[in-house]
Amino acid sequence: MSLDGRYAFVSGGSGHIGGAICRTLAAAGGRVVVHAHSGRERAEAVVAEIRGAGGSAEAVAFDVTDDAAAKAALATLTTEAPFQIVVHAAGFSDDAPLAGMTAERWRSVVDVSLNGFFNVVQPLLLPMLRTRWGRVIAISSLSGVMGNRGQANYAAAKAGLHGAVKSLSLEYASRGITANAIAPGIIATPEVLEVFPEERIAALVPMKRAGTPQEVADLAAFLASDKAAYISGQVITIGGGLG
Repeated sequence: MSLDGRYAFVSGGSGHIGGAICRTLAAAGGRVVVHAHSGRERAEAVVAEIRGAGGSAEAVAFDVTDDAAAKAALATLTTEAPFQIVVHAAGFSDDAPLAGMTAERWRSVVDVSLNGFFNVVQPLLLPMLRTRWGRVIAISSLSGVMGNRGQANYAAAKAGLHGAVKSLSLEYASRGITANAIAPGIIATPEVLEVFPEERIAALVPMKRAGTPQEVADLAAFLASDKAAYISGQVITIGGGLG
């Protein structure tokens, strides 16, 4: 499963899931731009790991909620060809029951996951279309499929991504562009494992374990490849039977 030197941009590539996606795309032959917001040093660490393994990568840092900053930063990236793979993995949760949720909590979560998708994908889309080959992948969540208590903001943002990729898939299927969302369930990152002890995971997940960032990354790499050319407009859950 080779990506043949195609350029890939991964927002949130400095995170645990995003970093795994960056490393996996690079191992498959992609040339990867690893994005971070404030944690550029984490993005640089992912880049160093990729280059140490013989892959191609560079880091970039900007706020995906700032459309002007996103356009300016994306315009400075020097590539020999347009980006043909865009993975939007940037996102975060800030939980509260809706009755007690502040407007800032609502807006900030929706801004990164949903508006950030537009700010990253839209500037890269026309050049991608001209190549008649492209992959747009949004990292969503089971919360966007099932809802979750205390996560109305997060669930709404992720569900919005589902509508976006389904619409993109209809608009550009004839140009060789696919658009899909991946909806992970409980994935073993440090933040998640603080909230979900092993016994709770075993009670919730039919497979009795958390998934791994690498399992999400393997699915993303498959969707980014030629082998997934006929898969588009889908929300694919990866939750060990949950959801």
